Amino acid sequence: MAAVGTMAAMGPLPAMGALPPLPTLGVPGVPELKPLTRYEAMRLGPGWSHSCHAMLYAPNPGMLFGRIPLRYAVLMQMRFDGLLGFPGGFVDRRYWSLEDGLNRVLGLGLGCVRLTEADYLCSHLTEGPHRVVAHFYARQLTLEELHTIEISAVHSRDHGMEVMGMVRVPLYTQKDRMGGLPNFLANSFVGTAKFQLLFALKILNMVPEEKLAEAVAATQRPKKAAIDQAGGAAGHLHVHKAGNELAKAGNELAERAEHPGAAQAGAEQQLVGLEGQALAEQLAGAEALEQPAGLGADAVAEQPLTEAME
Repeated sequence: MAAVGTMAAMGPLPAMGALPPLPTLGVPGVPELKPLTRYEAMRLGPGWSHSCHAMLYAPNPGMLFGRIPLRYAVLMQMRFDGLLGFPGGFVDRRYWSLEDGLNRVLGLGLGCVRLTEADYLCSHLTEGPHRVVAHFYARQLTLEELHTIEISAVHSRDHGMEVMGMVRVPLYTQKDRMGGLPNFLANSFVGTAKFQLLFALKILNMVPEEKLAEAVAATQRPKKAAIDQAGGAAGHLHVHKAGNELAKAGNELAERAEHPGAAQAGAEQQLVGLEGQALAEQLAGAEALEQPAGLGADAVAEQPLTEAME
């Protein structure tokens, strides 16, 4: 069953009355993108680029560990640059319609799926110096159809090149409040992919809005916790090292108290060593005084050879 688009389809604007406001994401911590209708996007002119991406999903009755409902299987891609994104790409509007251009790209990365205008979900203006309109599509499949696409993607032309592989998005949150969707959202996403994922999950009622907000908020907490944990580990290591040094000094004092003779002998040996070093320095100074003035290092080195020859 195709997802019903929530934005106005391309066509003439109504003569009377105002259009209803376009839906927004409204999740704290995620910057909003400016929504626009398909009609508005097509009227932007040749100075704008158009990207089209698609979310393929299927209801999933499975239970993780027999107790955590999976609810849906949602496909994304691991890209060549290590970023997560949806299947799709840029469409040259001079030669292709949005859907024809999208299906052409999907054929290279997935191989066996075609979308139509009925799968259109939304359009947003992207932030940044480039003038890009991001169009997004969503198609609901059966779990068997989705699995077939996953298998087909492995044999597509782009697999192992521009696409490293397909991944499923975990839509649940475990008891530690990080496992599942929060950990997944902590990854790096390309362009508008993270926004589009959250937007589709909300608009299609796949995840409650409050759960999305909790998952996003959870991704912002571990950074400080990790820093605190690293600082605590470093402090613990420093205290442990200082404790070892104190223990070593205490052991040495205890040994000296138990064996005063050995301690005295050690001190005398150290004193003899210092006296021997001082005597060696005095002899070296005397030899330096006896050396004839004006002789360089080479002359001093040659002097014993001359005496031996004489």
